[in-house]
Amino acid sequence: MNFEVLEERPNPLLGRRDAKIVVHHEGQGTPDRITVRKLASEHYKTDLDRVYVKSISTGTGQSAALCVVEVYDDAKSAEVVAAYVKNRNLPKEQRVSKGKKKEEAKPAAPAPKPAAEKKAEPKPAEKKEEAKPAPAKESKPSAPKDTKPVGKSEAKPKA
Repeated sequence: MNFEVLEERPNPLLGRRDAKIVVHHEGQGTPDRITVRKLASEHYKTDLDRVYVKSISTGTGQSAALCVVEVYDDAKSAEVVAAYVKNRNLPKEQRVSKGKKKEEAKPAAPAPKPAAEKKAEPKPAEKKEEAKPAPAKESKPSAPKDTKPVGKSEAKPKA
């Protein structure tokens, strides 16, 4: 697997270099983010934790992937990378899924009270009313008595 750098732009404001890399992968599938990170870190001679792959795209039937990579100058400037991007760039066994994040973030819920305590209080006996048949509905709805008849308009006072 070999690659070539198409475009590289320095971004001094964020302390990084933005690069577009084409990875040629004849006879193999599209490379994963970890492989592209390793290739980019070797090329730029930097640590793996300073290289983040933003995207990888391959056209249908092609054996070349276009990768957008960010290479940070130091670990402090790499702190601006979003958590989801950092999570994507980890190996699958180290990633944190949405369900695990929620479980870790929530403190242990207090134990629910036993149902026996709730049922200990006797409820007053309620009389059940017998089901009565519904009254017959009128075929035509009657108009309310306070509404104005349609078609007559009020005379407007002159200003």
